Amino acid sequence: MKPIDFQQLVWNFYEEHGRSDLPWRQTDDGYAIYISEIMLQQTQASRVVPKYKDWLKDLPDFQSVASAPTKEILLHWQGLGYNRRALYIKETCHKVMDTYDGRLPQSEKELLDLPGVGPYTTGALQAFVYNLPVVFIETNIRTVFIHHFFPGKDNVTDAEIKEVVAETLPEDKAKKWYWALMDYGSHLKKTVGNLNKKSKSYQKQSTFSGSNRQLRAALTRYILEHEPATMKDMEQEFSKLINKNERMESLKHNLKQLEDEGFLRQTGSTYQTTD
Repeated sequence: MKPIDFQQLVWNFYEEHGRSDLPWRQTDDGYAIYISEIMLQQTQASRVVPKYKDWLKDLPDFQSVASAPTKEILLHWQGLGYNRRALYIKETCHKVMDTYDGRLPQSEKELLDLPGVGPYTTGALQAFVYNLPVVFIETNIRTVFIHHFFPGKDNVTDAEIKEVVAETLPEDKAKKWYWALMDYGSHLKKTVGNLNKKSKSYQKQSTFSGSNRQLRAALTRYILEHEPATMKDMEQEFSKLINKNERMESLKHNLKQLEDEGFLRQTGSTYQTTD
C-alpha cells in the first residue's frame, strides 16, 4: 500500500470514528497529558476517564502532586492497578518542579530521565504535548502496521514496523495522526483480532487473579484504609488469599518490598503509608 493511500484510509476512519471526546485530547497542558499517559499504561481508556477527571480536579498541576502526601496520591490511584505508577508520578512531579521550573521537558533525553517514563511514553509525550514528528509504537499502532504492511508474516520486529511508521508519518500533524492510528488499531483488534501475536516483542500478560501482584495491591489498599495496621490484622484479613503455611512469610516479604519501594513505613509493630 502506498503511504498516501494508507494515510487517507486512517484519516477517513478517524474522521468517522475517532475518539476526539477523550478528555486528554481536549487539552494542550503538558501535566494533564502526562498524567493521562501514565494512567493509560496497561489500563483501558474506559477505566481511566473517571479516575483522570477526579485526579485533575484534586491534583491539577505538578506542584499539587509534589506537595501532596503519598497517602493522598495512592488513594487517588486506587482502581488503576500497578501502584508503582502513582509513586513514579509523585517522583516525576518533584523533578519537574525542581529541575524544569514546573514545565514538562521536551527532549528525548530529559523525558527518558523521568521516573517510569520509557521509550513509548517519551514518544507519546513529544507528539501529544509538543506535536513533534517522532517515531514510536505501542500495541494498537503495531496492530495497524502489521495488518496493512506485514500480512502473513510472523515475528515482525519493532525495527521493521518503525521504518514504515517513519515513512507514513505526516510531519506537521503528529499529534492527531497518532490519535488516529491508536483508534484505528483499537478497532482492528475488535474486528481482525490481536495481531500483536505476530510481533517478535509480543509477551502475554500474566494473570492478575491469584497472583502476588494482586496481594501487593490488596495490602496497599488495606493499609491505606486501616493504617496503622498490625501484622495480626493483616494475617486475619488475608487468611483466605494466602495459604496458612505461607502466610507469614509472604506477608513479611511483600511488606518489606513495599517499604523498600517507598509505599510504606514500619513503626514498631505497625505499618502505614510514607509521609
